[in-house]
Amino acid sequence: MDETGKQKGQKRYPPFLKNSSENRSPLFPFVSRSFVPSVFTVMNMVCGYISIVMAGEGSFVAACWFIILASFFDTIDGFVARVTNGTSDFGVELDSLSDLVSFGAAPAYLVYKFGLEGLPGMTGIFVSSLLMIGSGLRLARFNISMIGYKKESFSGLPTPAQALTIVGFVLWMNAEPFFPHQSMQVVLVWLSIALALLMVSKVNYDALPKPTVDSFRRLPVQMSLYIVAMFCVLLFHSKAFFLAMLLYILLGIARSLTLLYRQWQT
Repeated sequence: MDETGKQKGQKRYPPFLKNSSENRSPLFPFVSRSFVPSVFTVMNMVCGYISIVMAGEGSFVAACWFIILASFFDTIDGFVARVTNGTSDFGVELDSLSDLVSFGAAPAYLVYKFGLEGLPGMTGIFVSSLLMIGSGLRLARFNISMIGYKKESFSGLPTPAQALTIVGFVLWMNAEPFFPHQSMQVVLVWLSIALALLMVSKVNYDALPKPTVDSFRRLPVQMSLYIVAMFCVLLFHSKAFFLAMLLYILLGIARSLTLLYRQWQT
């Protein structure tokens, strides 16, 4: 068999990912365009790992802030990719893997160590793992629907929003314990289950619009609400942060129910 026949018979695993920038002339011959945004994506993953370590040591506030920092890197890597014209299939896959660490495993372990570890048997492990399972399913579904996709809305609760909701709750309860310990465990159980279900649901959520003049012109009410929410977070800190995330979740549910009702009426 000739060399061509051997190549055809070989099964390459993992599947070959086409780089969207392969036909471009690189700015630096030894560095691809996707390198710079990938650095920020890796920092997202590193922050998620550090958050897991901090949660294991009982430093829950630090664990929360590293998840927040991971969400910052998750936002900035896409912006850098567009600016440098360095989007690639590799970057998309790396971003999903990083998100699974930072917004799946990290908040799941944080919930377990913060309040669910004391539940009888394997209950705490099972309930907290739902956040990671939901995140994995959510990201896998997102990846297979990337063709022709525009980031204006999401089907299912985005994984960063789920993680930031957990962060807001933990920061609030750590600063101002609102519930007794046993009641807080019950709230955490139901919150984890609800967030996991929302991630794999068909509930439609808006992508956060960029703060541009065009965004204010097209979405004046929505942009105004985001500004008010940010102001409240700065003023009331963790309590407002959790309530802002909860409002985002409830608005998505309300809008999806409204659309479902209109479709049923027609």
